This record gives sequence, C-alpha cells and structure tokens, in this order.
Amino acid sequence: MSQRVLLIDAGNSTLKWAVVDAGQWRAQGRSDYADWSGLKAELTADATCFIASVADTAREAALAALLEEAGLAAVWLKAAAGFGDLKNSYRDPQQLGVDRWMGLIGARQRTRDPVLVVSAGTAMTVDALTADGVFLGGVIVPGFKLMQHALQQGTAQVADVAGEPQAFPRTTADAVHSGILAALCGVIRQQYAQLAEAAGKPPRCLLTGGDAAMLLPNLNLPGELVPALILEGIHCVAVERTSR
Repeated sequence: MSQRVLLIDAGNSTLKWAVVDAGQWRAQGRSDYADWSGLKAELTADATCFIASVADTAREAALAALLEEAGLAAVWLKAAAGFGDLKNSYRDPQQLGVDRWMGLIGARQRTRDPVLVVSAGTAMTVDALTADGVFLGGVIVPGFKLMQHALQQGTAQVADVAGEPQAFPRTTADAVHSGILAALCGVIRQQYAQLAEAAGKPPRCLLTGGDAAMLLPNLNLPGELVPALILEGIHCVAVERTSR
C-alpha cells in the first residue's frame, strides 16, 4: 500500500491511532477525548482515514468534524459477515461491535491457531476464534473501572481509593481491587477452557486494551500482550479496500 493511511480506533473513553506510510508504521498514539493535539498533528489531506468507532454520537461527531476540517476522506468501518477466510457467526453480523471485529481480523492475520481475543477497556470482551477462521462468539462484561464505579455507587463505604492485588486482602481498597481482578481473570480463564475443549487443543490468548497489561500477569495462562491489535485489524481492512 503506497499511500499514507491514518488508522483510528475510537473507543468508549480513549482514542488510539497509527499512521502507515508506504506500508510502514510511522507513528502511533493514544489520548482521551479531551486532548486532540496528538491526533491533529497526524492529519494531512493526502491521507486516507479508516475508523473503527464504538464512541458515543457526540464524540463521533467531533471526530468527523476534525477530519473534515483537515480535508481527510474518512471511511467508517462496520462489522461484516466475513473478511478473507474469517467468518462472523453472530446471528446479525453487523450487530457485532466493530472494535471486536477488527480485533478478530488482527488476530487472524497473526495466527492460524485457535485464539481467544481479549479486549480489556471500558468494557471487557472475550471472543473465541477457531483454527479455520470461525468466530464462535464471545462475552462482554464491565471493565475494571466500571466494576469499581458500580461498587462505589452501590455501596455506602467503598471509597474511590486505589488498591493492590493481594491473595488475602486486609483493606477495603485491596479487597475491591483484588476482587475485580479475580472476576475479570475468571471470565477469561472460563472462555479459554471452553475454547480449548471445543478446539481440542490449548488456544493462543491475545490481550489488548488499556487494562490488558494489568490482567496478563494474573491470568496463569500463556497470554500475549498486543497493544495495537485493533489497529492491526483496521490496517488489514485498509489494505484490502485500497488494493481493489
């Protein structure tokens, strides 16, 4: 792919982006939606922009306005029934979150083994992909901060205090932190076991998202941290679209 391409992963709370020029990844960045400066620095009118967004309508509108002002042609991606040899078995394929679909595409270009794709952000998704490229389905649970917020809002004496993971916590902050961590890791381990049984062999486990690095050491599974997995999937789609 010879042209300059801007890849954007617009999450619920964080923007991630990358610039690919002449097939080479030149720059990557991330920020919250209060600070557009890093992304603005990469906006050039000679680029084509591919976006996978699960952001709310207000943030999408702000992003669209920013790109239009810079003169960029933007392609807003959606999930599809398939991509290459990857098959989306969701009952309504377009109902699948585009971020999950891009993560699966990114995982498929990395491996032909069965693979569990974990995206640990505002929400955590855990998706199962077979060796022959069939997306079996996946689960969605609140992410770390959402669980923490729910406890703070729903109970009288759980304060917004940072905790540490402990085997046997002896402070409320550590109990909350350790409990949420155990819950998230438990979901991943359960889906890993179910995919291993379905596949007849242990799958690979790829983790991405803001909380992935926190989860990985506590999984007791052979997981791999892939921070740009969704951007890698967007890039695969960009290559396919621009080579037609």
